[in-house]
Amino acid sequence: MTTEETIQPEVKAEIERQLAILERGVSEILPMDMLEEKIRRSLETQTPLKVKLGLDPTAPDIHIGHTVVFHKLRDFQRLGHMVQLVIGDFTAQIGDPSGKSETRKPLSEDEVKKNAKTYTDQLFKVLDPEKIEIHFNSHWLSPLTFADITKLAAKCTVARILERDDFSKRYHSGQAIGIHEFFYPLMQGYDSVALHTDVELGGTDQTFNLLMGRQLQKEYGQEEQVILTMPLLEGLDGVKKMSKSLGNYIGIDEEPSEMYGKAMSIPDELMLKYYELVTDLSLADLESLRSGLAQGTIHPRDAKMKLAFTLVRMYHGEEAAKEAEARFRTVFQQRDLPDEIEQVTINNNELNDGKIWIVTLLSQLGLVSSNGEARRMLQQGGVRINQEKVTDVQLQVKVENDMVVQVGRRKFARVRLG
Repeated sequence: MTTEETIQPEVKAEIERQLAILERGVSEILPMDMLEEKIRRSLETQTPLKVKLGLDPTAPDIHIGHTVVFHKLRDFQRLGHMVQLVIGDFTAQIGDPSGKSETRKPLSEDEVKKNAKTYTDQLFKVLDPEKIEIHFNSHWLSPLTFADITKLAAKCTVARILERDDFSKRYHSGQAIGIHEFFYPLMQGYDSVALHTDVELGGTDQTFNLLMGRQLQKEYGQEEQVILTMPLLEGLDGVKKMSKSLGNYIGIDEEPSEMYGKAMSIPDELMLKYYELVTDLSLADLESLRSGLAQGTIHPRDAKMKLAFTLVRMYHGEEAAKEAEARFRTVFQQRDLPDEIEQVTINNNELNDGKIWIVTLLSQLGLVSSNGEARRMLQQGGVRINQEKVTDVQLQVKVENDMVVQVGRRKFARVRLG
């Protein structure tokens, strides 16, 4: 390590600037002194750091929770470093068992390719494509012989693998663990060996796999990578990790008004965390916002509207954000219907004496994804017809032209008889 006395003042100042940016919102940096040293060498040699993120394309759509780590990668890019985006087309066919109570179903090659394409298209909404190297780990994992894999496996003990919490729990509870699952952290770690990675990022649930990269690099005679973990973002319920399966998510491809409306339902106590982790608000502006909320000079509702506006602007542009905000004010603050409501045709032959079951109506209008959701929204008072609340799950609705049906705060449809 170089002593502080030998570092040029301007280099030292730049190291401190970069560290201040990179530490924002981070859960842990291991080890911090090595990151400082790597940044110093990068500055003195004019060589960008190689910053890796591994992604298994197990689902095609990205939500705001996924972007926590993407924004940190964007910080590295803006500081002049290069992102190594590793699409785990090989590892996805095993499936990362992190946090899972059972063996995951492997994806087919076609599923992996399709999901990977969607992932990269969406990633470029956050990351600079000019500062990304995209790699598929099948390029170096597929050619490995059985002898190579045996040598790789010899570099880690079963006891070490069982230190991983999810493996330990499954083992002690008598749940099946496939031997192939033990290879997942080894393969993810080997990705860092293959790419000579300087820094690897991931969520806190990936800490074991990231540390495995350090261990394997050392075993292969390379300088160990620094690992940087990001917190997991709670969803709109304010409790559980954001997830599409839980319905507590904001998708980055959602319509502007839908995104804005969902953002307005973020719990007040999570606003600053969202600002810090998934927006482009500067450190100075973030601190000013934090101070204003604490002192009462900024109203929480104003801060939330700014957050909603910011998210829509980032993914849809300034004009779309203005329109979404105007629509929100009209619908929710003034309690009026929006100017434009999608018209959906209901065929007369689907009616019984001019009536239709409310659950079927909501489904045919595309306002719910299932009969179960329709029943739930009715029971929770989330359904209105011509602005009148409807809660009777058995209701037979008299269908009329231009009837406006609303589900939740953001979904509207105008009925047309055909």
